[in-house]
Amino acid sequence: MSVDGWNTVLVLGGIRSGKSEFAESLVTDAPVVRYLATAAEGDPEDTEWATRLAAHRARRPGSWSTEETAADPRRLADVLASAQPNETLLVDDLGGWVTVLLDPDHQPADDVATIAELAEAIRGCSARVVLVSPEVGLSLVPTTPLGRAFTDALGAANRAVADACDAVVLVVAGQPAWLKPAAPTATAAGAVPATPATGTAPVGSTPVGPGPVGADPADVEPTPEVQLPEVLTHTPPAAPNQEPGNPWAAPTMALPMVSTGLVIQPGMELPMPDEYTGPQAVDRLATLDVPGAGLGVLDRVVGFAAATQGTSTPVAWGSVRVLLLHGDHAGGASAGTVAGESARRAGQARSGQGALARLAAESGASLQVVDTPVAAPMEDQPALTPEQVESALRYGWRLAEQAADAGVQLLVLAACGAGTEAAAAAVLAATAGAEPPAVLGRVITNSGEIDDAAWMIRCAAVRDALHRTRRSPRGAKDVLAELGGGDVAVATGVLLGATARRMPVLLDGPVGLAAGMVSRDLAGQARHWCLLADHGGHPAVRLAADVLGLTPLLDLRLDLGEGANALVALPLLRSVLSLAATLPVHPSLAGGGEPDEGAEEPEGTEPEDTEPDYAEPEPAGPGPATTGADEQPASGWRAG
Repeated sequence: MSVDGWNTVLVLGGIRSGKSEFAESLVTDAPVVRYLATAAEGDPEDTEWATRLAAHRARRPGSWSTEETAADPRRLADVLASAQPNETLLVDDLGGWVTVLLDPDHQPADDVATIAELAEAIRGCSARVVLVSPEVGLSLVPTTPLGRAFTDALGAANRAVADACDAVVLVVAGQPAWLKPAAPTATAAGAVPATPATGTAPVGSTPVGPGPVGADPADVEPTPEVQLPEVLTHTPPAAPNQEPGNPWAAPTMALPMVSTGLVIQPGMELPMPDEYTGPQAVDRLATLDVPGAGLGVLDRVVGFAAATQGTSTPVAWGSVRVLLLHGDHAGGASAGTVAGESARRAGQARSGQGALARLAAESGASLQVVDTPVAAPMEDQPALTPEQVESALRYGWRLAEQAADAGVQLLVLAACGAGTEAAAAAVLAATAGAEPPAVLGRVITNSGEIDDAAWMIRCAAVRDALHRTRRSPRGAKDVLAELGGGDVAVATGVLLGATARRMPVLLDGPVGLAAGMVSRDLAGQARHWCLLADHGGHPAVRLAADVLGLTPLLDLRLDLGEGANALVALPLLRSVLSLAATLPVHPSLAGGGEPDEGAEEPEGTEPEDTEPDYAEPEPAGPGPATTGADEQPASGWRAG
């Protein structure tokens, strides 16, 4: 659910305010939703009411299940009380529920006690719940006794439910206004939300230039400060712990359960992006009022966002979180790296310094530094134990779930560790049959020189690791244990967890692409939720992207470190989505009126349904002849 830190939400609004659509948007990231319909069918002769109900049903995805509670108003409280922690419930709406409660067929009924039971069930509910209700407090007092009874009962129900819920939002003309808790900063499509600093001094607080000569410092308007990103730090358990209360063994929405806890296994069925909204969004771009030919190859960003958001008019990602995975690889994989350099980079990110943290601050993204298990020398022994692989996969899944629960709309996967390039090359060799020298990039020292000796040591380490495991299984978990290491295993869990919660991931660097290769055997749907901004000139990234079907959007060849390259491209991607969402339709395509009846066709014109005669032209000479116009862009843009 896309609400930060809240489990139960009440959505209030007037008639046709958009409250139901807003409530549905809060649960779009849930794989399965139980829709609790409270309204009775009504009079069969009331076609307008039947049309309303049909419109509500048509909006629900096929993965949602619908339950009717109109037969007994007390059943709603029973359903909420018995809901499981891994469920998501949408109740629409309390107005219909109160109507049934006051129905003469259910009298005498103690509506006050029934409302109290509902509020108590919401307080004790362990599932994610979104409730919709009409706001009647702003309307006139009805002139009939029945109308006054309805508004009084619904007003009492709204107050009791609002008190029981973690959050309350009022939707007015399609615009949400958060009433409980304090309203978060609202951002327009494409706007970058401000991120609060986390206890450290703000960077860049020094004024850019002096104020006016002779001006009082108190009168000088302060220079805007660059806010530090919100930095979260987590360390995974060394081995799986199945004790009650262990957060990494908590139930999730899409994982099967066995006696030993969560199971991540090959062949999992996870959600796929919407197959219709992506092409619809790209087709819509051809109708926008732009002076040129359009967005070029960046139309893929719009199609990707539309498919992952389930709408043909996607909005720019507002809440973004960067996951920086810090884990070294021992042995020859880390040849040519300075001891302690990766730890220094991770420390920089934690303190809000360095390229990644500064770019995160500029983008309004939160930054989460994650320590992963150190991988053993893969040329001599398995990089991880099977228990560590299981723990790392579940840990990565939970990181994605926590981000989704916090309202994150886009994850940026980053890594900083010694030997990550060699580990990614080994994974590619095991999963795609790549030759290690072909996917291992050159080793560049801190002074900018090419270290060929270190490169050869890395190649030898990968070669020896592949020889050691030549008779080992090539399953996903086997590859992670033998070759991948902690950072690749956690990244794989992140991709799977993000897929389960319908959250897109922006990949950047060899670790994320190696995780994408491994995730294919566990859940093939994961790659469809991934976006690659730039290949960075890295041969392993290029090969893995080709295998996964991920075409890089840009060719900037940035090398600022994993994650930083993606954050450089993020403002451009946001701008593209903002334009696609806000630009109007071109006037020539806005649609004109029908011709007047009886109006005569201009002389010399043919009816619209008459097909013109076509004669294939004769070739002007030997060889193929071109008979058509120049090829138009693949996306079908208008000519400029």
